[in-house]
Amino acid sequence: MSNIPENLLYTDDHEWILKESEQCFSVGITDYAQDSLGDVTFVEVPEVGTELSKGDVFGVVESVKAASDLFMPVSGEIVEVNEDLNDSPELINDAPYEGGWIIKVKISDTDQSHLLSPDEYFKVTGSAS
Repeated sequence: MSNIPENLLYTDDHEWILKESEQCFSVGITDYAQDSLGDVTFVEVPEVGTELSKGDVFGVVESVKAASDLFMPVSGEIVEVNEDLNDSPELINDAPYEGGWIIKVKISDTDQSHLLSPDEYFKVTGSAS
């Protein structure tokens, strides 16, 4: 079964989001997503300061199997990117919820009603893996 931490919210596109402070959120891909992709070989991310809307593509994760777009779970400004992924993209495989975070976002839209609870995300994945 996939690892679905209780302290995160999720999207149908297999991104997770963690509230770090009132307006700052970390974003990454789920254990289910990294497992489906296989060994991650490259991560493309936006520049700090980039403003994006919910649903926009904010980057690409490339693996030995495929390349997959990353979608913004919320609207906001990129305030930090995980520079460690440049040299160690496998962090996404090894620790998707810790060292494998991808971006940090200062949200501009507080509506999070579209995000999934851990139980809802579990149903999306079909309890697979």
